[in-house]
Amino acid sequence: MAQDYYATLGVGRDATPEEIKKAYRKLARQLHPDVNDAPDASERFKEVTLAYEVLSDPSKRSMFDRGGDPMSSGGGFGGGAQGFNFDDIMDAFFGQNAQRGPRPRQQRGQDALLRLNVDLAEAAFGVTHEIKVDTAVTCTTCDGSGAANGSQPETCRTCHGHGDVQHVQRSLLGDIRTSRPCPTCHGFGTVIPDPCPECAGEGRVRSRRSLSVTIPAGVDQGTRIQLTGEGEVGPGGGPAGDLYLEINVARHPMFQRKGDQLFCQVTVPMTAAALGTQMDLPTLEADVPDSDEADRTVLLDVAPGTQSGDTITIKGHGVPRLRGSGRGDLKVQVVVETPSRLDDEQRALLEQLAALRDEQRPDALIGANHKGVFGKIKDAFK
Repeated sequence: MAQDYYATLGVGRDATPEEIKKAYRKLARQLHPDVNDAPDASERFKEVTLAYEVLSDPSKRSMFDRGGDPMSSGGGFGGGAQGFNFDDIMDAFFGQNAQRGPRPRQQRGQDALLRLNVDLAEAAFGVTHEIKVDTAVTCTTCDGSGAANGSQPETCRTCHGHGDVQHVQRSLLGDIRTSRPCPTCHGFGTVIPDPCPECAGEGRVRSRRSLSVTIPAGVDQGTRIQLTGEGEVGPGGGPAGDLYLEINVARHPMFQRKGDQLFCQVTVPMTAAALGTQMDLPTLEADVPDSDEADRTVLLDVAPGTQSGDTITIKGHGVPRLRGSGRGDLKVQVVVETPSRLDDEQRALLEQLAALRDEQRPDALIGANHKGVFGKIKDAFK
Protein backbone atom coordinates (compact mmCIF):
# COMPACT_ATOMS: atom_id res chain seq x y z
CA MET A 1 0.00 0.00 0.00
CA ALA A 2 1.46 3.32 -1.04
CA GLN A 3 1.95 6.02 1.60
CA ASP A 4 -0.60 8.82 1.80
CA TYR A 5 1.35 11.57 0.11
CA TYR A 6 -1.22 14.21 1.06
CA ALA A 7 -0.90 13.29 4.75
CA THR A 8 2.89 13.28 4.46
CA LEU A 9 2.84 16.90 3.30
CA GLY A 10 -0.04 17.82 5.61
CA VAL A 11 -2.35 19.09 2.86
CA GLY A 12 -5.84 18.16 1.73
CA ARG A 13 -6.66 16.28 -1.43
CA ASP A 14 -8.00 19.48 -2.97
CA ALA A 15 -4.76 21.39 -2.32
CA THR A 16 -3.56 23.65 -5.11
CA PRO A 17 -0.09 23.22 -6.64
CA GLU A 18 1.00 26.39 -4.82
CA GLU A 19 -0.22 25.02 -1.46
CA ILE A 20 1.61 21.74 -2.09
CA LYS A 21 4.81 23.56 -2.94
CA LYS A 22 4.50 25.81 0.12
CA ALA A 23 3.98 22.81 2.41
CA TYR A 24 7.00 21.04 0.95
CA ARG A 25 9.23 24.09 1.41
CA LYS A 26 8.25 24.32 5.06
CA LEU A 27 8.90 20.64 5.78
CA ALA A 28 12.14 20.53 3.77
CA ARG A 29 13.56 23.41 5.79
CA GLN A 30 12.69 21.57 9.01
CA LEU A 31 13.84 18.07 8.04
CA HIS A 32 16.90 18.56 5.84
CA PRO A 33 19.81 16.55 7.35
CA ASP A 34 22.07 19.60 7.24
CA VAL A 35 19.84 21.45 9.72
CA ASN A 36 18.12 18.63 11.61
CA ASP A 37 20.18 15.98 13.44
CA ALA A 38 17.22 13.92 14.65
CA PRO A 39 17.67 10.17 13.94
CA ASP A 40 14.62 10.00 11.68
CA ALA A 41 15.14 13.38 9.97
CA SER A 42 16.83 11.90 6.92
CA GLU A 43 14.13 9.27 6.39
CA ARG A 44 11.31 11.77 6.85
CA PHE A 45 13.05 14.15 4.46
CA LYS A 46 13.04 11.39 1.84
CA GLU A 47 9.34 10.79 2.45
CA VAL A 48 8.28 14.43 2.02
CA THR A 49 10.52 14.72 -1.04
CA LEU A 50 8.88 11.63 -2.53
CA ALA A 51 5.43 12.99 -1.71
CA TYR A 52 6.25 16.27 -3.41
CA GLU A 53 7.64 14.40 -6.43
CA VAL A 54 4.28 12.70 -6.85
CA LEU A 55 1.90 15.56 -6.03
CA SER A 56 3.80 18.19 -8.02
CA ASP A 57 3.51 16.11 -11.20
CA PRO A 58 -0.07 16.27 -12.59
CA SER A 59 0.10 12.81 -14.19
CA LYS A 60 1.54 11.10 -11.10
CA ARG A 61 -0.94 12.90 -8.86
CA SER A 62 -3.82 11.79 -11.06
CA MET A 63 -2.63 8.17 -10.92
CA PHE A 64 -2.37 8.34 -7.12
CA ASP A 65 -5.84 9.90 -6.82
CA ARG A 66 -7.23 6.93 -8.82
CA GLY A 67 -5.75 4.52 -6.27
CA GLY A 68 -2.51 3.63 -8.01
CA ASP A 69 1.08 4.11 -6.88
CA PRO A 70 3.06 5.99 -9.55
CA MET A 71 6.33 5.15 -7.80
CA SER A 72 5.85 1.41 -7.39
CA SER A 73 7.59 0.52 -10.65
CA GLY A 74 10.73 2.27 -9.56
CA GLY A 75 11.45 -0.08 -6.69
CA GLY A 76 10.98 2.34 -3.83
CA PHE A 77 12.29 5.84 -3.25
CA GLY A 78 15.55 5.46 -5.18
CA GLY A 79 13.82 4.64 -8.45
CA GLY A 80 10.90 6.97 -7.87
CA ALA A 81 13.13 9.99 -7.30
CA GLN A 82 14.82 9.70 -10.67
CA GLY A 83 14.75 13.09 -12.33
CA PHE A 84 14.25 15.02 -9.08
CA ASN A 85 15.27 18.66 -9.55
CA PHE A 86 17.65 20.05 -6.93
CA ASP A 87 16.25 23.54 -7.60
CA ASP A 88 13.14 22.56 -5.59
CA ILE A 89 15.31 22.04 -2.53
CA MET A 90 16.90 25.45 -3.15
CA ASP A 91 13.38 26.87 -3.30
CA ALA A 92 12.68 25.37 0.09
CA PHE A 93 15.65 27.09 1.70
CA PHE A 94 15.68 30.42 -0.13
CA GLY A 95 11.94 30.86 -0.66
CA GLN A 96 12.09 31.41 -4.39
CA ASN A 97 13.87 30.20 -7.48
CA ALA A 98 17.34 31.51 -8.12
CA GLN A 99 17.68 33.52 -11.30
CA ARG A 100 17.63 31.14 -14.23
CA GLY A 101 17.83 31.54 -17.94
CA PRO A 102 20.12 33.78 -19.94
CA ARG A 103 21.38 36.90 -18.21
CA PRO A 104 21.54 40.19 -20.10
CA ARG A 105 24.83 41.34 -21.55
CA GLN A 106 24.09 44.87 -20.46
CA GLN A 107 24.90 45.28 -16.77
CA ARG A 108 25.26 48.29 -14.52
CA GLY A 109 28.80 49.58 -14.16
CA GLN A 110 30.72 49.79 -10.92
CA ASP A 111 30.81 52.86 -8.71
CA ALA A 112 34.10 54.76 -8.54
CA LEU A 113 35.78 56.70 -5.72
CA LEU A 114 38.19 59.61 -6.15
CA ARG A 115 39.84 61.79 -3.51
CA LEU A 116 39.86 65.51 -4.18
CA ASN A 117 42.30 67.83 -2.40
CA VAL A 118 41.00 71.31 -1.56
CA ASP A 119 42.24 74.07 0.73
CA LEU A 120 40.27 75.32 3.73
CA ALA A 121 38.82 78.36 1.95
CA GLU A 122 37.60 76.22 -0.96
CA ALA A 123 35.95 73.79 1.45
CA ALA A 124 34.34 76.66 3.35
CA PHE A 125 33.04 78.77 0.48
CA GLY A 126 32.73 76.22 -2.32
CA VAL A 127 34.64 75.89 -5.56
CA THR A 128 34.39 74.43 -9.06
CA HIS A 129 37.17 72.02 -10.01
CA GLU A 130 38.06 70.44 -13.34
CA ILE A 131 39.07 66.84 -12.68
CA LYS A 132 40.40 64.02 -14.86
CA VAL A 133 38.65 60.66 -14.58
CA ASP A 134 40.10 57.39 -15.92
CA THR A 135 37.11 55.11 -16.37
CA ALA A 136 35.23 52.82 -18.74
CA VAL A 137 33.05 54.44 -21.40
CA THR A 138 30.78 53.00 -24.10
CA CYS A 139 32.66 51.78 -27.15
CA THR A 140 31.82 54.15 -30.01
CA THR A 141 32.76 51.58 -32.66
CA CYS A 142 30.05 49.07 -31.76
CA ASP A 143 27.83 51.34 -29.60
CA GLY A 144 28.18 48.91 -26.72
CA SER A 145 26.96 45.77 -28.52
CA GLY A 146 30.40 44.13 -28.51
CA ALA A 147 29.94 42.85 -32.05
CA ALA A 148 31.87 44.01 -35.09
CA ASN A 149 30.06 46.01 -37.75
CA GLY A 150 27.74 43.83 -39.80
CA SER A 151 27.63 40.97 -37.27
CA GLN A 152 25.17 39.98 -34.57
CA PRO A 153 25.32 37.76 -31.47
CA GLU A 154 24.28 34.18 -32.20
CA THR A 155 22.40 31.66 -30.08
CA CYS A 156 24.78 29.48 -28.08
CA ARG A 157 24.90 25.92 -29.44
CA THR A 158 25.85 24.44 -26.08
CA CYS A 159 22.90 25.67 -24.02
CA HIS A 160 20.63 26.51 -26.98
CA GLY A 161 20.06 30.01 -25.61
CA HIS A 162 19.08 28.99 -22.08
CA GLY A 163 22.20 30.42 -20.49
CA ASP A 164 22.70 27.42 -18.21
CA VAL A 165 23.30 23.71 -18.55
CA GLN A 166 21.98 20.81 -16.50
CA HIS A 167 24.24 18.51 -14.50
CA VAL A 168 23.00 15.22 -13.05
CA GLN A 169 24.59 13.77 -9.92
CA ARG A 170 23.81 10.46 -8.22
CA SER A 171 23.08 10.66 -4.50
CA LEU A 172 21.13 8.94 -1.74
CA LEU A 173 18.16 10.99 -2.85
CA GLY A 174 18.40 9.71 -6.39
CA ASP A 175 19.50 11.70 -9.42
CA ILE A 176 19.85 15.37 -8.47
CA ARG A 177 19.88 17.90 -11.27
CA THR A 178 21.65 21.22 -10.81
CA SER A 179 21.89 24.18 -13.17
CA ARG A 180 25.17 25.93 -13.87
CA PRO A 181 26.08 28.83 -16.17
CA CYS A 182 26.96 27.64 -19.63
CA PRO A 183 30.77 27.47 -20.01
CA THR A 184 30.55 28.49 -23.66
CA CYS A 185 28.44 31.66 -23.43
CA HIS A 186 29.05 32.32 -19.69
CA GLY A 187 25.32 32.45 -19.03
CA PHE A 188 24.37 34.99 -21.71
CA GLY A 189 22.65 32.49 -23.99
CA THR A 190 24.39 34.01 -27.00
CA VAL A 191 27.95 34.18 -28.30
CA ILE A 192 29.64 36.88 -30.35
CA PRO A 193 31.40 35.14 -33.25
CA ASP A 194 32.96 38.34 -34.57
CA PRO A 195 33.87 40.62 -31.63
CA CYS A 196 34.41 44.34 -32.05
CA PRO A 197 38.14 44.95 -32.65
CA GLU A 198 38.09 48.10 -30.50
CA CYS A 199 36.62 46.66 -27.28
CA ALA A 200 37.15 42.90 -27.89
CA GLY A 201 33.46 42.23 -27.37
CA GLU A 202 33.27 44.00 -24.01
CA GLY A 203 31.13 46.87 -25.28
CA ARG A 204 33.24 49.43 -23.39
CA VAL A 205 36.76 50.83 -23.45
CA ARG A 206 39.01 52.67 -21.00
CA SER A 207 39.26 56.40 -21.51
CA ARG A 208 40.27 59.59 -19.70
CA ARG A 209 37.72 62.36 -19.62
CA SER A 210 37.41 65.78 -18.02
CA LEU A 211 34.63 66.53 -15.59
CA SER A 212 33.63 69.86 -14.06
CA VAL A 213 32.68 69.37 -10.42
CA THR A 214 31.05 71.94 -8.14
CA ILE A 215 31.99 71.56 -4.49
CA PRO A 216 29.27 73.06 -2.24
CA ALA A 217 30.17 75.50 0.53
CA GLY A 218 30.69 73.94 3.95
CA VAL A 219 32.14 70.53 3.05
CA ASP A 220 34.55 69.06 5.56
CA GLN A 221 37.28 66.45 5.75
CA GLY A 222 35.89 63.10 4.59
CA THR A 223 32.70 64.50 3.04
CA ARG A 224 31.60 62.40 0.05
CA ILE A 225 29.85 63.93 -2.92
CA GLN A 226 27.82 61.60 -5.16
CA LEU A 227 27.81 62.25 -8.89
CA THR A 228 25.06 60.04 -10.30
CA GLY A 229 25.89 58.25 -13.54
CA GLU A 230 29.49 59.49 -13.70
CA GLY A 231 31.10 56.17 -12.75
CA GLU A 232 32.10 53.28 -15.00
CA VAL A 233 29.90 52.24 -17.92
CA GLY A 234 28.78 48.64 -17.44
CA PRO A 235 29.62 45.63 -19.64
CA GLY A 236 27.73 45.55 -22.90
CA GLY A 237 27.30 49.31 -22.79
CA GLY A 238 25.16 49.05 -19.66
CA PRO A 239 24.24 52.05 -17.50
CA ALA A 240 27.07 53.77 -15.69
CA GLY A 241 27.60 53.55 -11.96
CA ASP A 242 28.07 56.56 -9.71
CA LEU A 243 31.21 58.55 -8.99
CA TYR A 244 31.97 59.51 -5.39
CA LEU A 245 34.36 62.34 -4.52
CA GLU A 246 35.88 62.21 -1.05
CA ILE A 247 37.05 65.61 0.16
CA ASN A 248 40.52 66.01 1.69
CA VAL A 249 41.04 69.45 3.27
CA ALA A 250 44.62 70.72 3.44
CA ARG A 251 45.97 72.12 6.71
CA HIS A 252 45.77 75.92 7.01
CA PRO A 253 48.72 77.93 8.42
CA MET A 254 46.51 80.19 10.56
CA PHE A 255 43.08 78.65 11.12
CA GLN A 256 41.90 75.37 12.55
CA ARG A 257 38.38 74.11 11.92
CA LYS A 258 35.98 72.18 14.11
CA GLY A 259 32.53 71.80 12.58
CA ASP A 260 31.38 75.24 11.47
CA GLN A 261 33.73 77.09 13.85
CA LEU A 262 37.20 78.47 13.13
CA PHE A 263 39.98 78.85 15.70
CA CYS A 264 43.15 80.91 15.65
CA GLN A 265 45.66 82.42 18.08
CA VAL A 266 46.78 86.03 18.34
CA THR A 267 49.82 87.22 20.29
CA VAL A 268 49.59 90.68 21.86
CA PRO A 269 52.15 92.60 23.94
CA MET A 270 51.75 92.71 27.69
CA THR A 271 50.97 96.43 27.61
CA ALA A 272 48.27 96.00 24.94
CA ALA A 273 46.61 93.26 26.97
CA ALA A 274 46.69 95.44 30.09
CA LEU A 275 45.50 98.65 28.46
CA GLY A 276 43.28 97.13 25.75
CA THR A 277 43.69 97.55 22.01
CA GLN A 278 42.11 96.99 18.61
CA MET A 279 43.67 95.32 15.56
CA ASP A 280 42.71 94.16 12.09
CA LEU A 281 42.58 90.37 12.00
CA PRO A 282 42.77 88.56 8.62
CA THR A 283 39.73 86.38 7.89
CA LEU A 284 39.41 83.22 5.79
CA GLU A 285 38.05 85.39 2.97
CA ALA A 286 41.59 86.72 2.54
CA ASP A 287 42.39 83.39 0.82
CA VAL A 288 39.65 83.95 -1.80
CA PRO A 289 41.04 86.02 -4.72
CA ASP A 290 37.72 87.59 -5.77
CA SER A 291 36.40 88.35 -2.29
CA ASP A 292 35.47 91.89 -1.24
CA GLU A 293 38.30 93.86 0.30
CA ALA A 294 36.14 94.77 3.29
CA ASP A 295 35.57 91.08 4.10
CA ARG A 296 39.26 90.18 4.22
CA THR A 297 39.80 91.59 7.72
CA VAL A 298 37.71 91.93 10.87
CA LEU A 299 38.23 94.26 13.83
CA LEU A 300 39.49 92.41 16.90
CA ASP A 301 38.71 94.24 20.13
CA VAL A 302 41.06 93.25 22.95
CA ALA A 303 39.53 94.45 26.20
CA PRO A 304 41.72 96.00 28.94
CA GLY A 305 43.00 93.36 31.33
CA THR A 306 42.79 90.49 28.85
CA GLN A 307 44.64 87.45 30.18
CA SER A 308 46.72 84.99 28.23
CA GLY A 309 44.45 82.16 27.10
CA ASP A 310 41.26 84.25 27.05
CA THR A 311 38.98 83.60 24.06
CA ILE A 312 37.36 86.33 21.98
CA THR A 313 34.39 85.23 19.87
CA ILE A 314 33.65 86.99 16.58
CA LYS A 315 30.15 86.05 15.45
CA GLY A 316 29.45 84.93 11.89
CA HIS A 317 33.04 84.67 10.67
CA GLY A 318 33.35 80.89 10.80
CA VAL A 319 32.47 78.33 8.12
CA PRO A 320 29.15 78.37 6.20
CA ARG A 321 26.90 75.50 7.23
CA LEU A 322 26.70 72.72 4.65
CA ARG A 323 23.04 71.88 5.19
CA GLY A 324 21.64 75.07 6.63
CA SER A 325 21.87 78.82 6.62
CA GLY A 326 24.34 81.15 8.27
CA ARG A 327 27.90 80.64 9.43
CA GLY A 328 29.69 79.55 12.54
CA ASP A 329 31.88 81.77 14.70
CA LEU A 330 35.56 82.68 14.73
CA LYS A 331 37.16 82.07 18.11
CA VAL A 332 40.43 83.85 18.83
CA GLN A 333 42.70 82.72 21.68
CA VAL A 334 44.85 85.54 23.03
CA VAL A 335 48.47 84.85 24.01
CA VAL A 336 50.03 87.67 26.09
CA GLU A 337 53.69 88.18 25.30
CA THR A 338 55.95 89.15 28.18
CA PRO A 339 59.07 91.12 27.12
CA SER A 340 62.28 89.20 27.69
CA ARG A 341 64.71 92.09 27.09
CA LEU A 342 64.34 95.54 28.67
CA ASP A 343 66.53 98.61 28.45
CA ASP A 344 67.22 100.73 31.54
CA GLU A 345 64.37 103.14 30.95
CA GLN A 346 61.83 100.36 30.35
CA ARG A 347 63.00 98.51 33.45
CA ALA A 348 62.68 101.67 35.55
CA LEU A 349 59.14 102.26 34.33
CA LEU A 350 58.11 98.70 35.11
CA GLU A 351 59.68 98.94 38.58
CA GLN A 352 57.65 102.09 39.20
CA LEU A 353 54.50 100.27 38.08
CA ALA A 354 55.28 97.33 40.32
CA ALA A 355 55.77 99.67 43.27
CA LEU A 356 52.49 101.47 42.58
CA ARG A 357 50.68 98.11 42.44
CA ASP A 358 52.58 96.72 45.43
CA GLU A 359 53.79 93.83 43.32
CA GLN A 360 57.53 93.87 44.04
CA ARG A 361 57.17 90.51 45.87
CA PRO A 362 53.73 89.12 44.87
CA ASP A 363 52.26 86.04 46.48
CA ALA A 364 52.31 82.96 44.25
CA LEU A 365 48.93 81.64 43.12
CA ILE A 366 49.12 77.91 43.74
CA GLY A 367 46.15 75.60 43.43
CA ALA A 368 44.87 72.57 41.59
CA ASN A 369 42.11 74.58 39.95
CA HIS A 370 44.37 77.32 38.65
CA LYS A 371 44.92 76.97 34.92
CA GLY A 372 47.76 78.53 33.02
CA VAL A 373 47.74 79.82 29.48
CA PHE A 374 48.11 76.42 27.89
CA GLY A 375 45.27 74.98 29.94
CA LYS A 376 43.00 77.81 28.88
CA ILE A 377 43.93 77.39 25.25
CA LYS A 378 43.31 73.66 25.49
CA ASP A 379 39.88 74.23 27.06
CA ALA A 380 38.97 76.67 24.30
CA PHE A 381 39.45 73.97 21.69
CA LYS A 382 37.27 71.45 23.51
